[in-house]
Amino acid sequence: MTSITDNRSAYRRIKHRAYEIMDGTVPDKYSHFVEIFVALLVVANVVGIILESVPHIHESFEAEFHAFDVFSVLVFSVEFVLRVWSYGEKYLVEKGTQWEGRKEYLFSFYGIIDFVSTVPFYLQLVFPGADLRVLRMFRLMRIFKLSRYNSAFEDMVAAVKAEKDSFSSAIFLLFISCLLFSSLIYIIEGHDQPEVFPSIPAAMHWFILTIISGWGNVDPVTFLGTVLVILTQILSIALAAILTGVVATAYTAQVERRHALYEMEVRAVLADGVVTEEEQAKLKVMQAKFGMSEDQVNAILHQMEEEKHISDAKKLKALEEKNT
Repeated sequence: MTSITDNRSAYRRIKHRAYEIMDGTVPDKYSHFVEIFVALLVVANVVGIILESVPHIHESFEAEFHAFDVFSVLVFSVEFVLRVWSYGEKYLVEKGTQWEGRKEYLFSFYGIIDFVSTVPFYLQLVFPGADLRVLRMFRLMRIFKLSRYNSAFEDMVAAVKAEKDSFSSAIFLLFISCLLFSSLIYIIEGHDQPEVFPSIPAAMHWFILTIISGWGNVDPVTFLGTVLVILTQILSIALAAILTGVVATAYTAQVERRHALYEMEVRAVLADGVVTEEEQAKLKVMQAKFGMSEDQVNAILHQMEEEKHISDAKKLKALEEKNT
């Protein structure tokens, strides 16, 4: 019985340690090695996929490309299996079930990316005669695996969510403009260019091209049509400026919010005057997750030291005035 208990305990320790390394909850040399190794392998895969698209390079190094792809798929498959297996530890203590952590990973953005980036290879094995060139392009999705080790993508997504009302307003404005300008260009240019603007949906196609690229691949033949095209181009610049401003503002606010969270955590850690190893590890994880440099962390610590000195000086001055 004691041997079985010891084996279970050792198994739990191994799985918990695997979770710490794969998730990066403990910023030690092993988790750092996994992070660097996976990131470099992803970059090498993306470069390989780009080079493989060049016909003469693909023909010259076809065997090497295939061998590297097999190696990459094996590594990413092992990574995927280890994450599914070890993430059962995430909520085991709190909820008493391993499925919670595994479900969270499997249906998360990163879990889906990890799955989709490897499944085309196995589909090619199951269907060797099929043309799966489209599925092979899913390998490019491996680039999103890098966002696991950088908070920039998460910051951008959070910024868009935070400003969803502004985005909704901009999209609504775009829809109204599309309907209005497409109808006008159809009325103005439809008689003179029936092959280009045979209907309002065709005019909408022109409007979308103009908004995206600045030119709808159509030259107006009437004066009013020329004025409308110029107004559409101005509108495209205005909408781009609005969306860019919204994203930039929201992104900056998100970064500042994360820095504030880190500063709050530092203040909570230093409140009792004792910093344990667990607290240090937690701060390191937050620093890596938020993408904060050592200079930013040192600036926060320096600001807190200055605030402490000012507070101590005020207390000392108040005490001296009280004594006098």
